[in-house]
Amino acid sequence: MKAISLNVVCLLISAFLLYGTSSCTSKSENASTTGTATASATHTELHETEDPLEVLKSGNQRFYTGTSIHLHQDTAKIHELTAGQHPKAVIISCSDSRVPPEIIFDQGLGDIFTIRTAGHVMSDYEEGSVEYAVEHLHSQLVVVLGHEQCGAIHAMLEHKDDGHVHGHIAAIVDALKNEPEEQEVFRTSGKDMPERAIMANIVHGVNQLRSSDPILSKMYRDGEIRIVGALYHLENGQVEFLDI
Repeated sequence: MKAISLNVVCLLISAFLLYGTSSCTSKSENASTTGTATASATHTELHETEDPLEVLKSGNQRFYTGTSIHLHQDTAKIHELTAGQHPKAVIISCSDSRVPPEIIFDQGLGDIFTIRTAGHVMSDYEEGSVEYAVEHLHSQLVVVLGHEQCGAIHAMLEHKDDGHVHGHIAAIVDALKNEPEEQEVFRTSGKDMPERAIMANIVHGVNQLRSSDPILSKMYRDGEIRIVGALYHLENGQVEFLDI
C-alpha cells in the first residue's frame, strides 16, 4: 500500500513539474513574441512617419522615459547603408559628451547627419556640411541643438570683458562674444545670464543658417527645408523644441 502511495506521489510530482515547466516556457515564448511584435510595429510606424521632426520628438520621448528601442544598430543596417545614406535630419550640436544626438533621439546608423563643435559654433566648414546634407542627401530638417550648462557659453561669459583665453579655445570664445544675440544679453545683468546666453546662442545658430547664402537661405525661403532650434535639459534628458 505504501509502495502504491509512493508511486502515485511520484507521478503527481512529475506531472506538476512538467506542467509548470511547460507553462513557464509558454509564458516566456508569448512575452518574447509580444516584445518582437511591439518592436516590429514601432519599426514600421517610424518608417511610415514622414515628418522628421515628429520622428525626433518621438525618439526623444522614448529616451527620457526609458523606453528606447535602439533601431538601426545591427549588421543588417550596416550592410544596407553601403548603398548610400539618406539621413532624415541634420543636427548641429555641442560636442559635450552628455548630449550625443543619436542616443537622446533614439536613432541609429544612417538616421541623422550630425555636426558637433564646442558651443555648436559654426564657420564655413559647418555650413558647408549642412549644405551637403540638404542638397545631396536630401535631408529636410536642420536642428540647432543647445543644452543646459554649456561649457563654451560659461567660458565666454567668464571672459566676456577680457581676451585672456589660451590656445585655440580663444577662437570659440571670440565667435560667441561677437554674436549679436549674445551682445544683447551682455547689456543686461542677472543670475539667469547663463541661461539667457545659452538661448541666445541657439537663436543665433538658427538665424545664421536661415540667412546663409546662397544655398540654405534660398532652400529655407522656398520651404524645401526647415531650420529649428532646440534645448536639451540635462536633468531629465528631454529636448525642448523652441518657437524661433
